[in-house]
Amino acid sequence: MTPAAKSTAPPPLVCTVDGSCSLPRKEIGAKAWGVNRMRALGLSVPPAIVATTHACRAFFANGHVVDDALWATIVEHMKVLEEGTGRRLGSTRHPLLVSVRSGAAQSMPGMMDTILNLGINSEVEAALSAESGDARYASDTRHRFAELYRKVVLEERLEPIPVDPWAQLREAVGAVFNSWHSPRARAYRRNRGMTDDAGTAVMIQAMVFGNIDDRSGTGVLFSRNPMTGDPQPWGEWLPCAQGEDVVSGQATPKSLDVLRNEMPDVHEELMRASLILEADARDIQDMEFTVESAQLWLLQARVAKRSPQAAVRAAVTFADEGLITKEEAVRRLDADQIRQLPTLRLATRITEEKPVAFCEPACPGVATGIVVTDSG
Repeated sequence: MTPAAKSTAPPPLVCTVDGSCSLPRKEIGAKAWGVNRMRALGLSVPPAIVATTHACRAFFANGHVVDDALWATIVEHMKVLEEGTGRRLGSTRHPLLVSVRSGAAQSMPGMMDTILNLGINSEVEAALSAESGDARYASDTRHRFAELYRKVVLEERLEPIPVDPWAQLREAVGAVFNSWHSPRARAYRRNRGMTDDAGTAVMIQAMVFGNIDDRSGTGVLFSRNPMTGDPQPWGEWLPCAQGEDVVSGQATPKSLDVLRNEMPDVHEELMRASLILEADARDIQDMEFTVESAQLWLLQARVAKRSPQAAVRAAVTFADEGLITKEEAVRRLDADQIRQLPTLRLATRITEEKPVAFCEPACPGVATGIVVTDSG
């Protein structure tokens, strides 16, 4: 028998992210890989497609242009989002809006921020207003899009935002690819010995709206506390909000207890999803989610960053629970984490004295100095 001939088919430029995509993380990026994993686990995730790192390399080879071949493939795959939602990009009856996200295999600074609500213009805004019965929501959605698009795609250049939703999408895809070679991204890779050859993927996902009504919002959830390693889930919730609102600092998020009290079924589904994802990954999960009119949608899941204290506690706990072996628990800890463990830290509990003030924790640490309460 003669050996089977090796496949000479070119690598795909675009892939549907529906749980069946077999491409590795290095080809579809960490974000799309996480979405594909959640879809495979049967969790509630908006439909998505991804332009692969092969498409990124083709983009640069073609002179930093989304050429007609790549664009035709993206347009064809957009039918997946339209069929999955019953909406169409640019329609004035049931319009589809999408998010466009960069997606390198490894997250790094300098990559383009996510564009939300792409596909909106004055006609689509009117359609959303008529459909929802809420002109405020439609106007807020368009304002958010314009602000992001001008900042991250046009880079504050005095150019008009394209009116045609398809032109918006084509321009945004090119901007994501170009961000791979931003000065910050190149410096990050150079400092870590990474090459510039890999490229980034671009994930295009149907929008869900946390700003549509008072039964909507956005939040983040860690399956275990990333600061201490405690097994209890930790997260934040911001009603009637969207995208980065929960971490932008412009509003104070609420605890997930608020979500549990107001929408117990949604909270229960979220906790169940965190258990499924943690058991599958055998590690602490960092999840982003949106609630649209009391329906939960998961947007992203990844292995969570954690403090050295949490890293040790989680490794021990996972080994005790039988999710990982003791040998793997040891391998999960690096020398830097071990060195930081004896570092002095501020007390986490004050039992005798009344606190002067409260703040949001950003990282573990110790500070010394003079407290200044008056600028004079």
